Amino acid sequence: MSYSPVEIRHVRFRRSVLGYRRSGVDRALAEIADSYESVWQERMDLIDRVDDLDREVARHREVEELLRTTLLTAERASQDVREDAKRQAATILEEAHREARTITDEARREREQLLVTARRVRTLLGAALDAVGDADLDEPSAEVDEESKEDLQAA
Repeated sequence: MSYSPVEIRHVRFRRSVLGYRRSGVDRALAEIADSYESVWQERMDLIDRVDDLDREVARHREVEELLRTTLLTAERASQDVREDAKRQAATILEEAHREARTITDEARREREQLLVTARRVRTLLGAALDAVGDADLDEPSAEVDEESKEDLQAA
C-alpha cells in the first residue's frame, strides 16, 4: 500500500523500551520507498511521454509549415498560370481581330471589284441587247446567223 504525504505525516509508530519498534519503522520506510519509487517511475514515464509529445508537436509544426509553404507556392503558381492564360487569350483575341479585319477588308475589295464587274457586264449586256434590238429591226442576214451558229458550236 502506498502512502500519501498526509498519511506519512500521521503515521504512529509503536514504541518499545529503546524507542520505536524497528519492524514497524522498517515496514513503513519500505512502503514509503516503494511508493516514492513508483511515483518517481511514473514521473519519469510522464517526462518521456512529454518529450515524445513535444517531438510530435514539432513534427506537426514542420508539416504545417511545409503545407503552408506548399499552399502559398501553389497559389502563386496558380496566379502566374492565370495571368499567363489571360495574356495568351488577349494575344489570340488580338490576332483574331487583326485577321478578321484583314478578311473584312479583302471581302470589301472583292465586293467593290464584283460591283465594278457587274456594272461592266450590265453595260455590255445593255449594249448587246441594244445591238440585237437594232439588228432585229434591220433583218439579219444569213451570214450573221451562220457566224452565230459557229460561235455557239465553238463555245
